[in-house]
Amino acid sequence: MKKQVFLTLILLLAVCILKAQDYVPSRDDINAFFNTKTMVVLDDNPLLEYNIVIKEVMEQEWKVTDFDFISFKEFEELRKDPQYSFLYMGQVRFDNDKTDAQYRFMHLSLGGDYYRLNQMPDLAAVPLAYYSVEEDNYIYKLALLVRFMQNHVKLIKEQPEIVSANVFKHYNDNIKDIKSRTLYVLEDELSKEVNSAARIKKVYPFKFKIVTKDEITEAIKKRDENIVFLHKVGPEGTKLDARCYKVIIGAGDAQFYYFDYHRINSKKPDGLLESDFKAMAKK
Repeated sequence: MKKQVFLTLILLLAVCILKAQDYVPSRDDINAFFNTKTMVVLDDNPLLEYNIVIKEVMEQEWKVTDFDFISFKEFEELRKDPQYSFLYMGQVRFDNDKTDAQYRFMHLSLGGDYYRLNQMPDLAAVPLAYYSVEEDNYIYKLALLVRFMQNHVKLIKEQPEIVSANVFKHYNDNIKDIKSRTLYVLEDELSKEVNSAARIKKVYPFKFKIVTKDEITEAIKKRDENIVFLHKVGPEGTKLDARCYKVIIGAGDAQFYYFDYHRINSKKPDGLLESDFKAMAKK
């Protein structure tokens, strides 16, 4: 999958395993979404904190459509109805990925008369974590990621020309604004070459702070416009090493300021790399 179509690709659901395929939403798809009711699909596992948090998040954040909550069984029954759109978590596996790694993505898709789930138009998809990673690695960021998806669909409605252009480039154009904000990073999400303040300063001479999850949670809660933070998706010590996604997001505006990923290997571990800091400093 090419990185530049990341935010406009469709991820195909089949027996809860998804494979990536390029998809560009049409103007009709985008306009149709704003006339739907968004059905938020709850996880079948009643013990997941996600089911509690997503209800709170939707009440606080979601403004673009009416919404309600359904089970996965109800999703199967309603997905062919075009009056609905769907926000749900899916299990993702990329084509031609020999590691067989699986990821957890959040999707915003349109319902309609589609015979197969993999035909449903996907307006946005955001990586949350490797599938086997505990939910406390992403649950505290859920409100901001939902806010981003909402902002994204509003953006492509207002500027539909960017959908067929390079959406990845559109968001990375914001890199220059990182320098005026304080970058929050978690120590255990940094590669060894930049795992201390002293090492970071050598390649990134702008404001940053090595923080805790609680400090990021507080910045998101306060919608602090002066803070951007790292959202990393990696194996977190699990056996599968495939992609490491690195996204810098604004705690206040939910904008993406930097997006990239690398294949994990001995030279590029699971974490933000020195090259990422250099790229952000240079731009």
